[in-house]
Amino acid sequence: MKEIRYRRVFLHAVLMLYIGIILFPLLWVLNSSFKTNKEIIASPWSLPEQLSFSNYWNAWTGAHVGHYFTNSLVISVISAVATLLLGTATAYALTRMEFPRLSKFLKRILMLALLVPAGSLLVPLYMLLRSMYVYNTPLALILPYVTMGLPLTVFICSAFLKSIPSELEEAGIMDGLSIYGLLWRVILPITIPSLVTVFMLNFLSNWNEFMMANLFLTKEKFRTLPVSMVAFYDQLNMNYGSLCAAIMFSVIPVMLIYFILQKRIIESIKS
Repeated sequence: MKEIRYRRVFLHAVLMLYIGIILFPLLWVLNSSFKTNKEIIASPWSLPEQLSFSNYWNAWTGAHVGHYFTNSLVISVISAVATLLLGTATAYALTRMEFPRLSKFLKRILMLALLVPAGSLLVPLYMLLRSMYVYNTPLALILPYVTMGLPLTVFICSAFLKSIPSELEEAGIMDGLSIYGLLWRVILPITIPSLVTVFMLNFLSNWNEFMMANLFLTKEKFRTLPVSMVAFYDQLNMNYGSLCAAIMFSVIPVMLIYFILQKRIIESIKS
């Protein structure tokens, strides 16, 4: 019993150390975002003398963080929702409908898509987007994000759909539901935890993506937050407090979405 207890204590200690290492930079940035430049330079580890939101206001207005924040939020949410809808419908077709040869072919294509690094597609995507006349528009990011998020979304949704007994769908068919009615009224309510997890994965991937956003959106008005963060250091003129506030703006949406959806995410992990 003592060995088991010591082992648990050791594992919890390691886990707490790991959490502390991860949270420390975030907490330091959060603390510094409420301090003046003088305070940060003189005592970087101390708490702020008084809470002031001026750094957030300066970053939001002076460095136009609000504009870039809105661009990133709109593109990330639209891409994640579109990926989720298309991925769920595709997974349902692959797992529930009889297309022996076509299903195998599509699964191989999706598996191949997972193995292709995104960096190798930048040049062909650039040429394709220019030929489609969507370069330097939000669609220049939404279309690639949806396409690249589909393979993983399809495989995750397929795994959850296979665990759902077919008797539920047979009962729905007996009640007169169409294929869309089955998907909307039977399948989606059961798979909400998995769909929330897939949405979070796609949203995080889209929100943090830099390479394509830097290459496909060169106009200032369409620029996303990750790309703009590179220029904030010069724009904010060595204002470390405002720079930390700008960093916090990039973290806040992810934290809010997680806190709102954490129950569903935990349910999907347990299942």
